[in-house]
Amino acid sequence: MIRALCILIVLGSPVSAQDFFTLKGHGGPIMDIAVSSSDQIATASFDNSVGAWKGSEPDWLDGHEAAVTAVEFFNDITIISGGDDFVLRAWALGENQKSDVVGQHRAKITSVAVDPIGQKVATASWDATIGVWSIAPGADGSPVFLEGHRQGVNDVVFSGDGTRLYSASTDGTIRIWDTESHVEVQQLASHGFGVNEIVLNEDDGWLAYGAVDGGTRMIDLESGLLIADFTLDRRPILAMAYHGPSKQLAVGDGEGFIMIIDTQERRITRDFRATQRGPIWALAFSNNGRNIHAGGIEDIMYSWPIATMDEHQPMSAEVRSFLENPERLPNGERQFKRKCSICHTVTEGSARKAGPSLYKLFGRPAGSVSDYNYSATLDKSKIVWSAKTINDLFEIGPDHYIPETKMPMQRIAKQQDRDDLIEYLRTATVQGGN
Repeated sequence: MIRALCILIVLGSPVSAQDFFTLKGHGGPIMDIAVSSSDQIATASFDNSVGAWKGSEPDWLDGHEAAVTAVEFFNDITIISGGDDFVLRAWALGENQKSDVVGQHRAKITSVAVDPIGQKVATASWDATIGVWSIAPGADGSPVFLEGHRQGVNDVVFSGDGTRLYSASTDGTIRIWDTESHVEVQQLASHGFGVNEIVLNEDDGWLAYGAVDGGTRMIDLESGLLIADFTLDRRPILAMAYHGPSKQLAVGDGEGFIMIIDTQERRITRDFRATQRGPIWALAFSNNGRNIHAGGIEDIMYSWPIATMDEHQPMSAEVRSFLENPERLPNGERQFKRKCSICHTVTEGSARKAGPSLYKLFGRPAGSVSDYNYSATLDKSKIVWSAKTINDLFEIGPDHYIPETKMPMQRIAKQQDRDDLIEYLRTATVQGGN
């Protein structure tokens, strides 16, 4: 559980909100963003890490064994994170930056929420449950898992007094739970497609949600009846954020747009193309509501001043390697860029990537790159990388070839595609193979 902290940590001033800025250093796409009461920013990334930013400089919180998909501040000196490794972690910021494993789901964690009282954390997971964890110092810490959704849970948020939880699921429903009795008290809405994101505004009596089919709606908090529909012809909705004082709702979609909605007047005030290509996965407002922070397919967090965001450029026009036009590449390189490049480089140094560098891959024992933190499975492996072992890896998939590996579950089904990938790697990784 989180250790009691006896000193006040003085954090560096955040980058000035209301100016355009970026935060650079991650080795993979930005999956989630959180902002503390002191305007400190935390970023969760596909590179298995959390960045705790002091101005433009990060402290790297490393410990997850797969992509970090959810991050939130428990308070100004503690960060909560969850990821594709199914694990919920608590990070005590400061000189020692200690981390505790709070607990674990049976599938990836998609969202974390902190109750306003500051005693509990809720987690949404693709194991179709909601975890409720008591993690304040001295708390019991035993989790309760709320069951009722038929498919994975994508988002969860506490009511203002912490007595209710609202959840959104791939099964298309939005449900309300009592946090004391741990029972479902109401199914608030049923959408024809999976619901990815929810935002709660109890003061004004509404809940907003974003769905797989692009549905962006505001519904009554008691009856579930439609209040407003902001759906555009873009899908899916992948990120939402709300700033209460300015009544602004931000919505990010799979086609790279950020829509800003004035929820009081119920109108769209900005509709900004934030990426040249690829989705918006993460959104968060600065505390003053003047900037919207965003993450997507790039390794960089962008922050635009909302009042002038149309005057700024979208995320870099550089096309990520796995999005390149496949017709322009030889098949082996295409296989690498589609299957491997988001996690691995072929040059020396792992560069905060989600996987180790493949430089001088052939003839190298698995788990032997010095600047990468391997799972215990790879540390103990007797595999030596060769044409045969690479072929076997992708023929049956990493999850079967190396059980409990961090590598994503994927296969290259065709023998010719595997052969072409191996030949590409022989040259690209600098050393001839076996």
